[in-house]
Amino acid sequence: MSQPGAAPSFEGSQPILRVSNLEASVRYYVDALGFKIDFHDSIASVSRGRCALFLVQGDQGNPGSWVWVGVNDVESVHAEYVRSGAKIRQPPTNFPWACEMQVEDLDGNVLRLGSESSPNRPFGPWRDMRGDLWKRQSDGTWLVTGQTVRDQTP
Repeated sequence: MSQPGAAPSFEGSQPILRVSNLEASVRYYVDALGFKIDFHDSIASVSRGRCALFLVQGDQGNPGSWVWVGVNDVESVHAEYVRSGAKIRQPPTNFPWACEMQVEDLDGNVLRLGSESSPNRPFGPWRDMRGDLWKRQSDGTWLVTGQTVRDQTP
């Protein structure tokens, strides 16, 4: 408990992702995405570094949720995930806010993994929740290109 009059502090967050098959999802997060199991009971907690996620079968949350995860080197994570067979929605792409990639779990939940934006690399197209690509225009706005591609796994 905090001292009387002290401002409350936040300790971190652990998103809850709804999954359809807890066993299969835990295996995917461990085998394909490199997470470790913190606990596995009626729900599971998996983590990698300081990133932790709850996986809950058929409850708490909506399928197709998105989570941002900061990483120190998105290119290395991408290479690892290509080797492990992870479902990559979008390879590392440079944006004003980060160089990021998108990886999808078995239920369509998306992890946006990003590291620092690369100053010497052009900005690429953004893939939205429908799979549409958005291209940044010279005036800074974004325009959908109409190209819907769901799976970018090589």
